[in-house]
Amino acid sequence: MSKTLRSLCLSGCGALLLTLAGIAHAEPRHAITLYDEAPKYPANFKHFSWVNPDAPKGGTLRLSGYGGFDSLNEFIPKGTAAGQLGLIHDTLTYHSPDEPFTEYGLLAEKIEKAPDNSYVRFYLNPKARFNDGTPVTSDDVVFTFNTLVEHGDPMYRHYYSDVAQVVAEDKQRVRFDFKHPGNRELPLILGQIQVLPKHWWATRDFSKNTLEPPLGSGPYRITKVDAGRAIRFERVKDWWGKDLPVNRGYYNFDVITVDYYRDMSVALEAFKAGQFDFNLEYSAKDWATGYDSPALRAGKIIKQAIPNHNPVGMQGFAFNIRRPLFQDRRVREAIASLFDFEWTNKQLFFGSYKRTRSFFENSEMAATGLPSEAELKILEPLRGQIPDEVFGEVFQPPVSDGSGIIREQKRRAYKLLTDAGYRIENDKMVGPDGKPLAFEIMIAQANLERVILPFKRNLSELGIDLTIRRVDVSQYMNRLRSRDYDMVPGTWGQSNSPGNEQMEFWHSRSADSAGSRNFIGLRDPAIDKLVEGLIRADSRQSLIDHSRALDRVLLWGNYVVPNYYVDTWRVAYWNQFDRPATTPLYDFGMLTWWKKPDAKADAPEQADADAAPADTAQTEEAQ
Repeated sequence: MSKTLRSLCLSGCGALLLTLAGIAHAEPRHAITLYDEAPKYPANFKHFSWVNPDAPKGGTLRLSGYGGFDSLNEFIPKGTAAGQLGLIHDTLTYHSPDEPFTEYGLLAEKIEKAPDNSYVRFYLNPKARFNDGTPVTSDDVVFTFNTLVEHGDPMYRHYYSDVAQVVAEDKQRVRFDFKHPGNRELPLILGQIQVLPKHWWATRDFSKNTLEPPLGSGPYRITKVDAGRAIRFERVKDWWGKDLPVNRGYYNFDVITVDYYRDMSVALEAFKAGQFDFNLEYSAKDWATGYDSPALRAGKIIKQAIPNHNPVGMQGFAFNIRRPLFQDRRVREAIASLFDFEWTNKQLFFGSYKRTRSFFENSEMAATGLPSEAELKILEPLRGQIPDEVFGEVFQPPVSDGSGIIREQKRRAYKLLTDAGYRIENDKMVGPDGKPLAFEIMIAQANLERVILPFKRNLSELGIDLTIRRVDVSQYMNRLRSRDYDMVPGTWGQSNSPGNEQMEFWHSRSADSAGSRNFIGLRDPAIDKLVEGLIRADSRQSLIDHSRALDRVLLWGNYVVPNYYVDTWRVAYWNQFDRPATTPLYDFGMLTWWKKPDAKADAPEQADADAAPADTAQTEEAQ
């Protein structure tokens, strides 16, 4: 046995077989794509088309955060982590915001994946350094992966469950071997790992919250923390990756500060007063009326709706079907039918939203019309295990005339409930067990109450009692993780290439995981098969067909009360910034903007960058 073969065997005979299966045809590349199509940018590209590679560096970008924070460790299921922590960590690859799913080399200058997707190998850039000057090595990658799986948020165990082992082949080469070939997405997902410094964490407990600024290898470092109130990032002037093609034109601000607010209305007034520079607006009401000010009329504040081509996924009020109350699909459908979107959109949102009709909304993965032949091929083996409507009806949430009078919806809801054994008794809807139909929706966002109150009124007119339970962010997160709720506002964001994250959303094995986004409590073998088929899809069209099939089953399951979405980014900013002429398809590119050299002439009076904000925040109607 040769020395080379012996060393391979020592790292695992199973891994060796996986590796040898594809080694003859694998070759390292500067970028990888989901279905092995050519990336948009060749190996010798200098910079992306949506950046200004000569953008001036300097100035401060002042942002706002909401709700406070008590941790700088974003990787564990404890506490509330500060925002923008991705600025301090580099990833193995860079996810292109202008392509459906392409990863370009970052910490890894080359990527090699097996033709059968049984492994992926990353070749680290020998110039890569943490911000204390220590080289980034394959040992750091192995440490990061193992630490996330063993001590990180349970999400990582689900996300990386198909990884058999990770092996440091030498200082610059690290290989991930998979339990099963054919998972096209996993090599790209692994490239998105934020690599942590093994030597820094050796003397610290990763499983605990910390307010000590972590060491990273990214373009910024944390220089000041005011717990729960403010955080300051400063650009690393000698950052190892500043001249890489994927980074040219990015990270132009010398300082980025984030001040936290507890109330959206206070934050908006602070923005108009010049306390921070940029606001991504979630409230239709505030977007329509809240920015009116002398600064806006003078052109000092700019409002723009930038097209958003991302799938928006599903936003809705999620039923916790772990509760016996919600285990009957007819009950869920009845309750959902009493949410009057048209009135809500007209009276509260200035007509600016669209109704969510898909778990893959705003994308080609959304189910439309009746199932195609390809979708039926996926669905037919599940006939009898999934709702019959999937095969012959188009899912459509109830539509009202916007007047607030929803007699047809109430008749439909009443029939569904009586079919499920409910009856009216003393003006209350009473179930077969003699108990009133009553439940609680838990929220942490004050502005959501105005959306829920009309829904509560419609329910009460049918004898259904809805209680709005507002709790603080910390309690909300704890109850969410322990599944201690009847209903919660839920969002399931989707990418242009849905994959492994669907296990965390809908699969049975995530139902009891405290950190998963299986808020509904799904444990359905049919849905499990659809999710597994989606992940194994071997072409773009197959991915679309599987996504649409899964979408239909989730919709007809009536697991959520679908809400609404907007297909633009609503951004407002003080007129002291420039940005590139081109915006990528799937991002508004904030970190490619730069401060105007003459910005002080028109800028609001600068608040002390080190000062704490007047108040601290929560988000709003569009979660």
